[in-house]
Amino acid sequence: MKNSFVELNGRQRAFSLLDENSGREIVGPEFDFISPHLEPQNIVPESDDGVIVVKGKLNKKDAVIISIEGSFQGGGIGEVSGAKIVAALEKTLEDNKKGEKEYPIIILDTGGVRLQEANYGLLSISEIQNAVIALKKYVPVIGVVPGRVGSFGGMSITSAILSYLITTPKARIALNGPEVIEQEAGVREFDSSDKNLIWDTLGTRQRVKTGIADEVVTDDVAAIKEAISNAIMENKDAHRTEQADFYLSLIDKIDFTQPLDTKEYSNLFAANNPVEHEVQEAHASKQPKTKSRGRLWFEKLTGIENAESNYSTVLHAAKDGKEYIAIVPDEHNRFPRVREGEVGLQEGFLVAKVVNQIVAEDKDKQTKRPLVLVVDVPSQAYGYKEELIGIHISLASAAAAYAKARQSGHPVIAFIPGDAVSGGFLAHGLQSNRIIALADDSITIQAMSKASAARITERTIAELEEATKHVPAMAYDIHNYEKLGALYKLVPDVSSWDANVEATQKIETIIDEAIASTKNQPTDLSFRYETPIAVESGRKATNQMRRIVFDQWKK
Repeated sequence: MKNSFVELNGRQRAFSLLDENSGREIVGPEFDFISPHLEPQNIVPESDDGVIVVKGKLNKKDAVIISIEGSFQGGGIGEVSGAKIVAALEKTLEDNKKGEKEYPIIILDTGGVRLQEANYGLLSISEIQNAVIALKKYVPVIGVVPGRVGSFGGMSITSAILSYLITTPKARIALNGPEVIEQEAGVREFDSSDKNLIWDTLGTRQRVKTGIADEVVTDDVAAIKEAISNAIMENKDAHRTEQADFYLSLIDKIDFTQPLDTKEYSNLFAANNPVEHEVQEAHASKQPKTKSRGRLWFEKLTGIENAESNYSTVLHAAKDGKEYIAIVPDEHNRFPRVREGEVGLQEGFLVAKVVNQIVAEDKDKQTKRPLVLVVDVPSQAYGYKEELIGIHISLASAAAAYAKARQSGHPVIAFIPGDAVSGGFLAHGLQSNRIIALADDSITIQAMSKASAARITERTIAELEEATKHVPAMAYDIHNYEKLGALYKLVPDVSSWDANVEATQKIETIIDEAIASTKNQPTDLSFRYETPIAVESGRKATNQMRRIVFDQWKK
């Protein structure tokens, strides 16, 4: 196709959307700013790290095009590429705050987190989401999913947060790719060799029909540019993360133990009438519940024994002026894919309901309630129905709610006594402006299980484990995570399962200190790359990229 947008590379796509001779690239390949984490793994880096940022005019309006190059590492987001995106979005936000209208467009051709820099990818994606949410108060943030790779992983969560999503017929959108679901849940759950099933489920025609994307446009540069221009002119916003009751009502009608095809789901979606859902505050009960580290610490910190609510996997309760929120397992859950504490369809939407209600109640209060997130999430749910319905929207709803709460002045504190993995962590934990963790070897923090990460990166598990020795961001343990600089405090001498009186009091004191540390401080996520560890080593490349982007912005 002569004017195909899909067939262009990332840089060509960015310049093709701008008026002729108006584009200027920020931190282009001539700077040779490569990722410092790839060569130690014998991976050839790219001079722009797979992200192109171009400023210019789109139909005479100031625009910032952020284009992810899908042909480099599957469009995965690492430290350097993530920092470039975040810095560009923050400068765009700064301009808009000054009254200088500038419209951001993100071209998504990405598998999500770059697994070779796993925890850097998760941090970066959460920071991208934070900047998008702040920007949407001023201008629509438009996403384009052309094709080739599509939009997967943590960046699919980002796509749900964007104002408006334009696609071509050659694109796919999902949180978990079919290969990952097959690895985690088995071939019967999702057969990654069945191409027709994949396109029927994840292809953009189905996605537009069921609200996951907004528009399918012919694969033509002029048509895509026109669609973007119309979306900007009409200030389009799908408000995808503000539809918790719609999705909770829809989920209520579905039997997750029975088959569900695209036609049946499309009919259910079209006929759905939302009703209000309330997540009641947790209370004590006599019946023991499914054990987990998250449940244990939630109960000890709130003083609620055998805590239960009208939804078994989402607990929240107020104590001493703080609101505690936890996602916990339920071995009898009617959703088979979330029985071990995973964040699934229901969990993200329910958390969003809780947080948005707190924000609404405190809107006119000078002092906002702190939110304390007890984080023990082994991952997101891996399931065919989850992807068909759009689990990434559920996770995005929780992430957006936490970000909005923090940006409106609520201290958001994450306490990690258990696992913090993948989309589960993006939804419940990574939008916190302070993170506390126990120095316990049993805690796993990562973007994907070892088996899936090995499959996707075409390595053996032994090769993967060898790589983690050279790149702390790839490691699965909390001690290597501390080296990235994102933690407010790593707590020694307290184990995950030892929530005795002394240990609980110690954690309560640290939580109070973390809350106090947010007073009169920025409500963004900058703390995590400004800690002494981050500045010295953990986020050195992040801070360097930010300085260069800022320096070049107005030249």
